Amino acid sequence: MQLQAVLHVPLSNYAFAANEKCLVIRLRTAKDDIETCWLYYGDRVCEKDPIDVTKIKMKKIASDELFDYYEAVIEDNYTRVCYYFGLEDGKTHIFYSGYGFSEEMKCSRTQYFQFPYIRREDIPKIPDWAKEMVMYHIFPDSFATEKNAISGKERCIEKEEKVYKSHQGGTLRGILDSVDYIAELGVNCVYLNPIFAAESYHKYDTIDYFRIDPCFGTLEEFKELVKTFHEKGIRIILDGVFNHCGAGFFAFQDVLENGINSPYKDWFYQMEFPVHFERPLNYEAFAYVKEMPKLNTGNPQVVEYFKKVGTWWIKETGIDGWRLDVANEINHDFWREFRKAVREVKPDAILIGEIWEDSEVWLLGDQFDSTMNYTFSYICREFFAEHSISLREFDEKINRMILRYPMPVSLAQMNFLDTHDVPRFLSYCKNGERDLRQAVFFMMMCVGIPSVFYGDEQLITGVTEPEYRKPMPWENRNLSMEAFFKKWIKIRRKFPALQEGSYETAVVEEKSGIYGFYRSTKGQRLLVIINTGTRPQSITLPEKFQTYLDIETGIKCEKKEIIIPEGTGKVFEAI
Repeated sequence: MQLQAVLHVPLSNYAFAANEKCLVIRLRTAKDDIETCWLYYGDRVCEKDPIDVTKIKMKKIASDELFDYYEAVIEDNYTRVCYYFGLEDGKTHIFYSGYGFSEEMKCSRTQYFQFPYIRREDIPKIPDWAKEMVMYHIFPDSFATEKNAISGKERCIEKEEKVYKSHQGGTLRGILDSVDYIAELGVNCVYLNPIFAAESYHKYDTIDYFRIDPCFGTLEEFKELVKTFHEKGIRIILDGVFNHCGAGFFAFQDVLENGINSPYKDWFYQMEFPVHFERPLNYEAFAYVKEMPKLNTGNPQVVEYFKKVGTWWIKETGIDGWRLDVANEINHDFWREFRKAVREVKPDAILIGEIWEDSEVWLLGDQFDSTMNYTFSYICREFFAEHSISLREFDEKINRMILRYPMPVSLAQMNFLDTHDVPRFLSYCKNGERDLRQAVFFMMMCVGIPSVFYGDEQLITGVTEPEYRKPMPWENRNLSMEAFFKKWIKIRRKFPALQEGSYETAVVEEKSGIYGFYRSTKGQRLLVIINTGTRPQSITLPEKFQTYLDIETGIKCEKKEIIIPEGTGKVFEAI
């Protein structure tokens, strides 16, 4: 038994409360090393000594390239739980507790692993509507100038001694007038890149957080947009850029003018005086860009200012949440304060952090509900587009990705294939549209919130920034790809198991290219099959269910032999 591979971490993704009556416990072991794993648990303040202990057989829920992962669910009346594990490999039986490994369980309850108290305040409160979300991500400059059309023309507006720029002519009015197109795709949430007054076309150098950029439109138009989209059942999320501001932001302008005597000198991070607005910089900035000075979010005045920004747009326009830019370069207390302020105004507002790496410390329930899941995009690019990893490696990476967080948190991760910051997924695809279709299908079936970047459904390509932010091709729409997106978005939103179900690998056939997994809730079990190979494949559906329903066609599959065409996926409901 490889004890060096065994791992459990209390109060983490290995031990978390799904709700006040449900505690999930996980254990990691070496791959293919353990035959049986047991969980022993009891009331940590039990009046008996030794305490009463309940024994549960743990289920192996996933594997990656090195480890197996086991899970057990405690549904009991205990609010304070202590527990330990029993491991069997066919030859030996070893106990594992907070005190270490032993052949006999002699240590006291205080030396077991502990879940001190299942407190409702400590359980992440992710908005209920998040699990039903399918997001459409819009870069405003590139989407539409009017209904289903974009001018593609640059704009330059001078106003109050400021200059505002637009590259492609996109506007809020264009998004509003194109609402039917967005609604017909079937999405129920729109995420907009920054729309506040800024000097660049991308608007990540904000100069006024309380004004709509003149190139995009007016506050009244935005209010109308939110109202109209809400009437269509579509929520709106805005992009909040609070790590840094633009050079034209009032506080930075005051510092440039008054230097160390400015009342805003402490609004900026590690700033030296006199300020040199040139390279090399003597103040912190986003990625060394002098026009984007870094804000000091540890300053209480800055905290209050951005709490006001965050709540004002919710109260004034009714938006449904925020995607927070460069979230991992801002101090944690800022996000805790920001979350409290926003949730006091709108208890079900969603907060999504832009963090490219694993995000455990931001997803403990006191900061963000979700983060941008770049790991998902990397895995999909390697497997579906570049074909640089095997089917087994793909499955192992996906399982490890899902298990890095408590399941309710993984269900809320923002999954995507591409964004405004990276090349279009289609540009990586060696087999073009075929590869993209497989990746989109998997995204709609996988754990996490699917997010579609505008124009992916129109086969937009691009490797450089001007290319992957190119105008929406309204005049040359791909109706076949549109229909493909609509079909699987509709199915995603119809089935609870796809929105909040567990993920369990069912089949990995390297030779044929068949990959299958279950998505399951207590009331529903779906089997998802993808034929990633280059020819049709015959598969045998598992015999443990009497009948399967093909949810795409509505046809019952009484015969267990099913043909899956090459490069396609199917979903079956076990009934």
